[in-house]
Amino acid sequence: MENKLSKINNFLKDNKQFIYSVVLMLVIPSVIIFNTWLFSQSFKETVDQSLRDKAVGISQSINISLADELDSQEKLQSYVNNWKKFSANQELIDEKYEDDVVALDIFYKNDENFKLVASFDKDKIGQSYDSMAYVIAWNSNWPSAQKIIDHSNNKYYWLVVSPLKNSFGEKQALLVMTISASAIDTSLSVALTRSYIVLIFSVIVIILLLFANSRLFEHALLYQKIKEIDQMKDEFISMASHELRTPVTVIRGYVVMLIDDAKKMSITGEALEYLNTIKISTERLGDLIEDLLNVSRIEQGRMKIESQIMDAYPIIERTVSQFSVQAKEKNIVLSCINDGLESSMINIDKDRFEQVLINIIGNAIKYTPSGNVDVKVRSKNDSLFILVKDSGIGMTAKERERLFEKFYRVKNPKTDSIVGTGLGLWITKQIVELMGGSISVDSMEGVGSLFTIEFPLAKEKQKEP
Repeated sequence: MENKLSKINNFLKDNKQFIYSVVLMLVIPSVIIFNTWLFSQSFKETVDQSLRDKAVGISQSINISLADELDSQEKLQSYVNNWKKFSANQELIDEKYEDDVVALDIFYKNDENFKLVASFDKDKIGQSYDSMAYVIAWNSNWPSAQKIIDHSNNKYYWLVVSPLKNSFGEKQALLVMTISASAIDTSLSVALTRSYIVLIFSVIVIILLLFANSRLFEHALLYQKIKEIDQMKDEFISMASHELRTPVTVIRGYVVMLIDDAKKMSITGEALEYLNTIKISTERLGDLIEDLLNVSRIEQGRMKIESQIMDAYPIIERTVSQFSVQAKEKNIVLSCINDGLESSMINIDKDRFEQVLINIIGNAIKYTPSGNVDVKVRSKNDSLFILVKDSGIGMTAKERERLFEKFYRVKNPKTDSIVGTGLGLWITKQIVELMGGSISVDSMEGVGSLFTIEFPLAKEKQKEP
Protein backbone atom coordinates (compact mmCIF):
# COMPACT_ATOMS: atom_id res chain seq x y z
CA MET A 1 0.00 0.00 0.00
CA GLU A 2 2.78 2.40 0.95
CA ASN A 3 4.59 1.51 -2.26
CA LYS A 4 1.49 2.40 -4.31
CA LEU A 5 1.08 5.69 -2.45
CA SER A 6 4.74 6.47 -3.04
CA LYS A 7 4.35 5.79 -6.77
CA ILE A 8 1.26 8.01 -6.93
CA ASN A 9 3.07 10.76 -5.03
CA ASN A 10 6.08 10.56 -7.35
CA PHE A 11 3.79 10.63 -10.39
CA LEU A 12 2.05 13.78 -9.10
CA LYS A 13 5.40 15.46 -8.46
CA ASP A 14 6.79 14.57 -11.87
CA ASN A 15 3.61 15.45 -13.78
CA LYS A 16 2.43 18.67 -12.16
CA GLN A 17 1.60 20.32 -15.46
CA PHE A 18 -0.31 17.25 -16.62
CA ILE A 19 -2.40 17.26 -13.44
CA TYR A 20 -2.90 21.01 -13.76
CA SER A 21 -4.07 20.62 -17.37
CA VAL A 22 -6.48 17.82 -16.45
CA VAL A 23 -7.94 19.93 -13.64
CA LEU A 24 -8.40 22.84 -16.03
CA MET A 25 -10.00 20.55 -18.60
CA LEU A 26 -12.52 19.48 -15.96
CA VAL A 27 -13.10 22.76 -14.13
CA ILE A 28 -13.39 25.23 -17.01
CA PRO A 29 -15.88 23.20 -19.12
CA SER A 30 -17.84 22.36 -15.94
CA VAL A 31 -18.09 26.03 -15.01
CA ILE A 32 -19.21 26.92 -18.54
CA ILE A 33 -21.77 24.08 -18.60
CA PHE A 34 -23.13 25.05 -15.17
CA ASN A 35 -23.29 28.71 -16.18
CA THR A 36 -25.16 27.80 -19.39
CA TRP A 37 -27.58 25.59 -17.47
CA LEU A 38 -28.15 28.33 -14.89
CA PHE A 39 -28.78 30.86 -17.64
CA SER A 40 -31.19 28.52 -19.45
CA GLN A 41 -33.16 27.93 -16.25
CA SER A 42 -33.32 31.65 -15.57
CA PHE A 43 -34.37 32.25 -19.15
CA LYS A 44 -37.14 29.64 -18.86
CA GLU A 45 -38.39 31.25 -15.66
CA THR A 46 -38.43 34.65 -17.39
CA VAL A 47 -40.36 33.24 -20.34
CA ASP A 48 -42.84 31.50 -18.01
CA GLN A 49 -43.40 34.73 -16.11
CA SER A 50 -43.89 36.57 -19.38
CA LEU A 51 -46.46 33.98 -20.51
CA ARG A 52 -48.23 34.19 -17.15
CA ASP A 53 -48.42 37.97 -17.43
CA LYS A 54 -49.67 37.62 -20.99
CA ALA A 55 -52.40 35.18 -19.89
CA VAL A 56 -53.55 37.48 -17.10
CA GLY A 57 -53.51 40.40 -19.52
CA ILE A 58 -55.73 38.54 -21.99
CA SER A 59 -58.23 37.76 -19.23
CA GLN A 60 -58.39 41.41 -18.23
CA SER A 61 -58.86 42.44 -21.88
CA ILE A 62 -61.78 40.01 -22.16
CA ASN A 63 -63.25 41.49 -18.98
CA ILE A 64 -63.12 44.97 -20.48
CA SER A 65 -64.79 43.74 -23.68
CA LEU A 66 -67.61 42.00 -21.83
CA ALA A 67 -68.15 44.44 -18.95
CA ASP A 68 -71.58 45.56 -20.28
CA GLU A 69 -72.67 42.14 -21.57
CA LEU A 70 -72.08 39.88 -18.57
CA ASP A 71 -75.79 39.55 -17.83
CA SER A 72 -76.55 38.02 -21.27
CA GLN A 73 -75.63 34.39 -21.89
CA GLU A 74 -76.33 34.81 -25.60
CA LYS A 75 -73.89 37.70 -25.92
CA LEU A 76 -71.27 35.82 -23.94
CA GLN A 77 -71.57 32.77 -26.20
CA SER A 78 -71.50 35.03 -29.26
CA TYR A 79 -68.22 36.55 -28.00
CA VAL A 80 -66.74 33.10 -27.45
CA ASN A 81 -67.85 31.96 -30.91
CA ASN A 82 -66.31 35.03 -32.53
CA TRP A 83 -63.05 34.38 -30.69
CA LYS A 84 -62.98 30.78 -31.90
CA LYS A 85 -63.88 31.82 -35.45
CA PHE A 86 -61.12 34.40 -35.47
CA SER A 87 -58.63 31.82 -34.25
CA ALA A 88 -59.72 29.38 -36.97
CA ASN A 89 -59.25 32.05 -39.66
CA GLN A 90 -55.76 32.76 -38.36
CA GLU A 91 -54.93 29.08 -38.60
CA LEU A 92 -56.02 29.03 -42.26
CA ILE A 93 -53.79 32.01 -43.03
CA ASP A 94 -50.71 30.40 -41.53
CA GLU A 95 -50.45 26.62 -41.24
CA LYS A 96 -47.70 26.99 -38.64
CA TYR A 97 -49.97 29.07 -36.43
CA GLU A 98 -51.07 27.37 -33.25
CA ASP A 99 -54.00 28.94 -31.41
CA ASP A 100 -52.86 30.29 -28.01
CA VAL A 101 -56.28 29.97 -26.40
CA VAL A 102 -57.33 26.33 -26.59
CA ALA A 103 -60.28 26.62 -24.16
CA LEU A 104 -62.40 29.59 -23.13
CA ASP A 105 -65.21 29.05 -20.61
CA ILE A 106 -67.45 31.54 -18.78
CA PHE A 107 -69.31 30.56 -15.61
CA TYR A 108 -72.00 32.04 -13.44
CA LYS A 109 -71.80 31.59 -9.69
CA ASN A 110 -74.56 29.18 -8.58
CA ASP A 111 -74.55 28.71 -4.81
CA GLU A 112 -71.42 26.64 -4.11
CA ASN A 113 -70.92 25.64 -7.72
CA PHE A 114 -70.14 27.35 -10.99
CA LYS A 115 -72.47 26.88 -13.96
CA LEU A 116 -70.98 26.93 -17.48
CA VAL A 117 -72.85 29.47 -19.66
CA ALA A 118 -70.46 30.00 -22.63
CA SER A 119 -67.73 27.76 -24.07
CA PHE A 120 -65.90 26.59 -27.18
CA ASP A 121 -67.43 23.19 -26.40
CA LYS A 122 -71.19 23.88 -26.58
CA ASP A 123 -72.03 20.35 -25.38
CA LYS A 124 -70.77 21.23 -21.92
CA ILE A 125 -72.91 24.38 -21.51
CA GLY A 126 -75.21 24.12 -18.51
CA GLN A 127 -72.98 21.79 -16.52
CA SER A 128 -71.92 22.78 -13.02
CA TYR A 129 -68.35 22.55 -11.69
CA ASP A 130 -66.92 22.64 -8.20
CA SER A 131 -63.21 23.54 -8.29
CA MET A 132 -61.04 24.93 -5.52
CA ALA A 133 -59.16 27.03 -8.08
CA TYR A 134 -62.44 28.63 -9.15
CA VAL A 135 -63.42 29.36 -5.55
CA ILE A 136 -60.03 30.92 -4.73
CA ALA A 137 -60.07 33.15 -7.82
CA TRP A 138 -63.67 34.19 -7.15
CA ASN A 139 -62.95 35.09 -3.54
CA SER A 140 -59.64 36.85 -4.27
CA ASN A 141 -61.20 39.23 -6.80
CA TRP A 142 -58.03 38.94 -8.85
CA PRO A 143 -56.94 36.70 -11.77
CA SER A 144 -54.86 33.63 -10.96
CA ALA A 145 -52.66 31.67 -13.35
CA GLN A 146 -51.52 28.09 -12.91
CA LYS A 147 -49.08 26.11 -15.04
CA ILE A 148 -50.40 22.71 -16.17
CA ILE A 149 -48.18 20.08 -17.78
CA ASP A 150 -49.69 17.44 -20.07
CA HIS A 151 -47.12 14.64 -19.90
CA SER A 152 -48.95 12.48 -22.42
CA ASN A 153 -48.52 15.09 -25.17
CA ASN A 154 -45.37 16.63 -23.71
CA LYS A 155 -47.04 20.05 -23.67
CA TYR A 156 -47.84 22.60 -21.04
CA TYR A 157 -50.57 25.22 -20.63
CA TRP A 158 -51.51 28.18 -18.50
CA LEU A 159 -54.87 27.91 -16.76
CA VAL A 160 -56.18 31.40 -16.06
CA VAL A 161 -59.13 31.86 -13.71
CA SER A 162 -60.39 35.42 -13.41
CA PRO A 163 -63.56 37.05 -12.01
CA LEU A 164 -65.43 39.12 -14.61
CA LYS A 165 -66.79 42.40 -13.33
CA ASN A 166 -69.33 44.77 -14.81
CA SER A 167 -68.88 48.49 -15.28
CA PHE A 168 -69.71 49.08 -11.60
CA GLY A 169 -67.03 46.67 -10.37
CA GLU A 170 -69.46 43.97 -9.39
CA LYS A 171 -68.55 40.32 -9.97
CA GLN A 172 -70.98 38.69 -12.33
CA ALA A 173 -69.11 35.82 -13.96
CA LEU A 174 -65.95 33.73 -13.86
CA LEU A 175 -63.60 33.36 -16.82
CA VAL A 176 -61.66 30.11 -17.13
CA MET A 177 -59.22 30.15 -20.00
CA THR A 178 -56.58 27.60 -21.05
CA ILE A 179 -53.67 29.10 -23.02
CA SER A 180 -51.22 26.85 -24.84
CA ALA A 181 -47.49 27.60 -24.47
CA SER A 182 -46.43 24.96 -26.96
CA ALA A 183 -45.40 27.36 -29.72
CA ILE A 184 -43.21 29.40 -27.43
CA ASP A 185 -41.95 26.27 -25.72
CA THR A 186 -40.93 24.85 -29.11
CA SER A 187 -39.11 28.07 -30.02
CA LEU A 188 -37.45 28.08 -26.63
CA SER A 189 -36.36 24.46 -27.04
CA VAL A 190 -34.88 25.21 -30.47
CA ALA A 191 -32.99 28.22 -29.06
CA LEU A 192 -31.69 26.21 -26.11
CA THR A 193 -30.71 23.31 -28.36
CA ARG A 194 -28.67 25.68 -30.51
CA SER A 195 -27.11 27.14 -27.37
CA TYR A 196 -26.13 23.67 -26.15
CA ILE A 197 -24.63 22.83 -29.54
CA VAL A 198 -22.54 26.02 -29.38
CA LEU A 199 -21.67 25.11 -25.78
CA ILE A 200 -20.48 21.64 -26.74
CA PHE A 201 -18.40 23.09 -29.59
CA SER A 202 -16.93 25.71 -27.21
CA VAL A 203 -16.08 23.06 -24.63
CA ILE A 204 -14.34 20.95 -27.28
CA VAL A 205 -12.34 23.97 -28.45
CA ILE A 206 -11.39 24.84 -24.86
CA ILE A 207 -10.29 21.27 -24.18
CA LEU A 208 -8.19 21.28 -27.35
CA LEU A 209 -6.65 24.62 -26.36
CA LEU A 210 -5.88 23.35 -22.88
CA PHE A 211 -4.38 20.21 -24.39
CA ALA A 212 -2.27 22.34 -26.73
CA ASN A 213 -1.26 24.50 -23.75
CA SER A 214 -0.11 21.43 -21.86
CA ARG A 215 1.93 20.38 -24.89
CA LEU A 216 3.40 23.88 -25.14
CA PHE A 217 4.29 23.71 -21.45
CA GLU A 218 5.97 20.37 -22.07
CA HIS A 219 7.93 21.96 -24.91
CA ALA A 220 8.83 24.87 -22.62
CA LEU A 221 10.09 22.42 -19.98
CA LEU A 222 11.99 20.52 -22.64
CA TYR A 223 13.47 23.79 -23.90
CA GLN A 224 14.46 24.70 -20.34
CA LYS A 225 16.11 21.32 -19.88
CA ILE A 226 17.94 21.73 -23.17
CA LYS A 227 19.16 25.13 -22.01
CA GLU A 228 20.36 23.62 -18.76
CA ILE A 229 22.13 20.83 -20.63
CA ASP A 230 23.61 23.40 -23.01
CA GLN A 231 24.84 25.41 -20.05
CA MET A 232 26.35 22.29 -18.52
CA LYS A 233 27.99 21.56 -21.86
CA ASP A 234 29.46 25.09 -21.99
CA GLU A 235 30.73 24.77 -18.43
CA PHE A 236 32.26 21.39 -19.24
CA ILE A 237 33.91 22.70 -22.40
CA SER A 238 35.26 25.70 -20.49
CA MET A 239 36.63 23.52 -17.68
CA ALA A 240 38.03 20.87 -20.06
CA SER A 241 39.66 23.51 -22.27
CA HIS A 242 41.33 25.15 -19.28
CA GLU A 243 42.56 21.79 -18.05
CA LEU A 244 43.85 20.78 -21.49
CA ARG A 245 45.58 24.04 -22.31
CA THR A 246 48.39 23.58 -19.76
CA PRO A 247 49.52 20.06 -20.76
CA VAL A 248 49.26 20.90 -24.47
CA THR A 249 51.41 23.99 -23.93
CA VAL A 250 53.95 21.89 -22.05
CA ILE A 251 54.02 19.23 -24.78
CA ARG A 252 54.43 21.89 -27.45
CA GLY A 253 57.28 23.49 -25.53
CA TYR A 254 59.16 20.24 -25.10
CA VAL A 255 58.63 19.33 -28.77
CA VAL A 256 60.08 22.67 -29.86
CA MET A 257 63.09 22.06 -27.57
CA LEU A 258 63.57 18.57 -29.01
CA ILE A 259 63.40 19.89 -32.57
CA ASP A 260 65.98 22.58 -31.75
CA ASP A 261 68.28 19.97 -30.13
CA ALA A 262 67.80 17.64 -33.09
CA LYS A 263 68.81 20.39 -35.51
CA LYS A 264 71.88 21.20 -33.38
CA MET A 265 72.87 17.56 -33.43
CA SER A 266 72.17 17.37 -37.17
CA ILE A 267 69.50 14.73 -36.67
CA THR A 268 67.41 14.28 -39.80
CA GLY A 269 65.15 11.69 -41.30
CA GLU A 270 62.15 10.09 -39.69
CA ALA A 271 62.93 11.23 -36.13
CA LEU A 272 62.83 14.91 -37.09
CA GLU A 273 59.75 14.31 -39.25
CA TYR A 274 57.95 12.70 -36.29
CA LEU A 275 58.83 15.63 -34.06
CA ASN A 276 57.54 18.12 -36.62
CA THR A 277 54.32 16.13 -36.92
CA ILE A 278 53.90 16.22 -33.14
CA LYS A 279 54.57 19.98 -33.17
CA ILE A 280 51.95 20.60 -35.89
CA SER A 281 49.40 18.42 -34.11
CA THR A 282 49.93 20.12 -30.74
CA GLU A 283 49.63 23.53 -32.39
CA ARG A 284 46.40 22.45 -34.02
CA LEU A 285 45.12 21.09 -30.70
CA GLY A 286 46.16 24.30 -28.97
CA ASP A 287 44.24 26.38 -31.54
CA LEU A 288 41.16 24.20 -31.04
CA ILE A 289 41.36 24.60 -27.27
CA GLU A 290 41.73 28.36 -27.63
CA ASP A 291 38.74 28.50 -29.97
CA LEU A 292 36.62 26.51 -27.50
CA LEU A 293 37.68 28.83 -24.68
CA ASN A 294 36.74 31.87 -26.75
CA VAL A 295 33.33 30.34 -27.59
CA SER A 296 32.74 29.65 -23.90
CA ARG A 297 33.75 33.21 -22.93
CA ILE A 298 31.50 34.78 -25.56
CA GLU A 299 28.45 32.63 -24.78
CA GLN A 300 28.80 33.19 -21.04
CA GLY A 301 29.46 36.91 -21.45
CA ARG A 302 33.00 36.65 -20.07
CA MET A 303 34.81 37.91 -23.15
CA LYS A 304 36.71 40.98 -21.93
CA ILE A 305 36.86 43.89 -24.35
CA GLU A 306 39.10 46.73 -23.16
CA SER A 307 38.68 49.27 -25.93
CA GLN A 308 40.59 52.52 -26.39
CA ILE A 309 41.04 54.91 -29.26
CA MET A 310 44.11 54.09 -31.33
CA ASP A 311 45.50 54.21 -34.85
CA ALA A 312 44.50 50.93 -36.51
CA TYR A 313 46.62 51.18 -39.68
CA PRO A 314 50.00 50.39 -38.06
CA ILE A 315 48.43 47.34 -36.37
CA ILE A 316 47.09 46.19 -39.74
CA GLU A 317 50.46 46.65 -41.44
CA ARG A 318 52.26 44.76 -38.68
CA THR A 319 49.77 41.89 -38.81
CA VAL A 320 50.01 41.59 -42.60
CA SER A 321 53.81 41.43 -42.38
CA GLN A 322 53.53 38.48 -39.97
CA PHE A 323 52.03 36.43 -42.81
CA SER A 324 54.69 37.28 -45.38
CA VAL A 325 56.62 34.03 -44.89
CA GLN A 326 53.47 31.90 -45.02
CA ALA A 327 52.31 33.71 -48.16
CA LYS A 328 55.69 33.31 -49.85
CA GLU A 329 55.66 29.56 -49.20
CA LYS A 330 52.40 29.32 -51.23
CA ASN A 331 53.55 31.72 -53.96
CA ILE A 332 50.93 34.27 -52.88
CA VAL A 333 51.48 37.99 -53.35
CA LEU A 334 50.44 39.57 -50.04
CA SER A 335 50.00 43.34 -49.89
CA CYS A 336 48.74 46.02 -47.50
CA ILE A 337 47.35 49.03 -49.36
CA ASN A 338 46.51 52.48 -48.00
CA ASP A 339 43.54 53.27 -50.22
CA GLY A 340 43.22 57.03 -49.78
CA LEU A 341 43.14 56.69 -46.01
CA GLU A 342 42.49 59.98 -44.20
CA SER A 343 42.12 58.63 -40.67
CA SER A 344 42.29 55.21 -39.03
CA MET A 345 41.54 56.18 -35.43
CA ILE A 346 39.01 53.74 -34.02
CA ASN A 347 37.91 52.57 -30.55
CA ILE A 348 39.11 48.95 -30.26
CA ASP A 349 40.72 46.36 -28.04
CA LYS A 350 44.20 45.98 -29.56
CA ASP A 351 44.65 42.27 -28.81
CA ARG A 352 41.16 41.34 -29.99
CA PHE A 353 41.56 43.48 -33.10
CA GLU A 354 44.78 41.62 -33.94
CA GLN A 355 42.96 38.32 -33.36
CA VAL A 356 40.31 39.35 -35.91
CA LEU A 357 42.93 40.36 -38.49
CA ILE A 358 44.95 37.16 -37.97
CA ASN A 359 41.85 35.05 -38.48
CA ILE A 360 40.61 36.84 -41.63
CA ILE A 361 44.03 37.22 -43.32
CA GLY A 362 45.05 33.70 -42.26
CA ASN A 363 41.85 32.26 -43.79
CA ALA A 364 42.44 34.21 -47.02
CA ILE A 365 45.91 32.67 -47.38
CA LYS A 366 44.68 29.22 -46.27
CA TYR A 367 41.94 29.10 -48.94
CA THR A 368 44.07 30.60 -51.73
CA PRO A 369 46.23 27.97 -53.46
CA SER A 370 48.16 30.70 -55.30
CA GLY A 371 47.56 34.23 -56.50
CA ASN A 372 46.97 37.40 -54.49
CA VAL A 373 45.74 38.46 -51.08
CA ASP A 374 45.24 42.21 -50.83
CA VAL A 375 44.45 44.05 -47.61
CA LYS A 376 43.05 47.51 -48.38
CA VAL A 377 42.34 50.14 -45.75
CA ARG A 378 40.17 53.16 -46.49
CA SER A 379 38.06 55.71 -44.62
CA LYS A 380 34.68 56.87 -45.87
CA ASN A 381 31.54 58.41 -44.36
CA ASP A 382 32.99 58.47 -40.81
CA SER A 383 33.87 54.76 -41.00
CA LEU A 384 37.07 52.78 -41.38
CA PHE A 385 36.89 49.93 -43.89
CA ILE A 386 39.32 46.99 -43.92
CA LEU A 387 38.92 44.92 -47.08
CA VAL A 388 40.62 41.53 -47.35
CA LYS A 389 40.40 40.27 -50.93
CA ASP A 390 41.79 36.97 -52.16
CA SER A 391 41.86 35.06 -55.45
CA GLY A 392 41.14 31.74 -53.74
CA ILE A 393 38.53 29.02 -54.19
CA GLY A 394 35.58 31.22 -53.24
CA MET A 395 32.15 29.87 -52.30
CA THR A 396 28.58 29.65 -53.49
CA ALA A 397 25.76 31.96 -52.37
CA LYS A 398 24.28 29.16 -50.23
CA GLU A 399 27.62 28.52 -48.51
CA ARG A 400 28.10 32.25 -47.98
CA GLU A 401 24.79 32.52 -46.08
CA ARG A 402 25.98 30.11 -43.38
CA LEU A 403 29.63 31.16 -43.27
CA PHE A 404 29.43 32.90 -39.87
CA GLU A 405 27.51 30.06 -38.18
CA LYS A 406 29.11 28.14 -35.35
CA PHE A 407 30.95 24.95 -36.48
CA TYR A 408 30.07 25.57 -40.13
CA ARG A 409 32.73 24.83 -42.74
CA VAL A 410 32.52 24.91 -46.51
CA LYS A 411 32.72 21.30 -47.62
CA ASN A 412 33.82 20.42 -51.13
CA PRO A 413 36.75 18.58 -52.73
CA LYS A 414 38.88 21.73 -52.62
CA THR A 415 38.52 22.11 -48.83
CA ASP A 416 38.97 18.44 -47.83
CA SER A 417 42.69 18.88 -47.16
CA ILE A 418 42.27 22.17 -45.26
CA VAL A 419 41.97 21.74 -41.50
CA GLY A 420 39.75 23.88 -39.29
CA THR A 421 37.12 23.81 -36.56
CA GLY A 422 34.45 26.00 -38.11
CA LEU A 423 34.62 28.31 -35.08
CA GLY A 424 37.07 30.97 -36.27
CA LEU A 425 34.68 33.12 -38.32
CA TRP A 426 31.90 32.84 -35.72
CA ILE A 427 34.33 34.03 -33.02
CA THR A 428 35.59 36.77 -35.31
CA LYS A 429 32.10 38.08 -35.99
CA GLN A 430 31.25 38.11 -32.27
CA ILE A 431 34.46 39.99 -31.37
CA VAL A 432 33.94 42.57 -34.14
CA GLU A 433 30.39 43.22 -32.99
CA LEU A 434 31.46 43.42 -29.33
CA MET A 435 33.85 46.21 -30.35
CA GLY A 436 31.03 48.04 -32.17
CA GLY A 437 31.94 47.03 -35.72
CA SER A 438 30.49 44.81 -38.42
CA ILE A 439 31.78 42.20 -40.83
CA SER A 440 30.41 40.93 -44.15
CA VAL A 441 31.55 38.74 -47.02
CA ASP A 442 31.08 38.68 -50.74
CA SER A 443 32.32 35.71 -52.70
CA MET A 444 32.13 33.89 -56.01
CA GLU A 445 33.04 30.27 -56.45
CA GLY A 446 36.32 29.84 -58.34
CA VAL A 447 37.03 33.60 -58.31
CA GLY A 448 37.73 34.51 -54.68
CA SER A 449 36.29 36.19 -51.62
CA LEU A 450 36.12 39.71 -50.19
CA PHE A 451 35.75 40.24 -46.45
CA THR A 452 34.80 43.74 -45.33
CA ILE A 453 35.30 44.87 -41.74
CA GLU A 454 33.83 48.24 -40.76
CA PHE A 455 34.42 50.32 -37.63
CA PRO A 456 33.14 53.82 -36.88
CA LEU A 457 35.92 56.38 -36.85
CA ALA A 458 36.64 57.88 -33.44
CA LYS A 459 36.07 61.60 -33.07
CA GLU A 460 38.83 61.96 -30.55
CA LYS A 461 42.33 61.22 -31.77
CA GLN A 462 45.25 59.94 -29.78
CA LYS A 463 48.40 58.08 -30.56
CA GLU A 464 48.71 54.37 -30.29
CA PRO A 465 50.02 53.47 -26.85
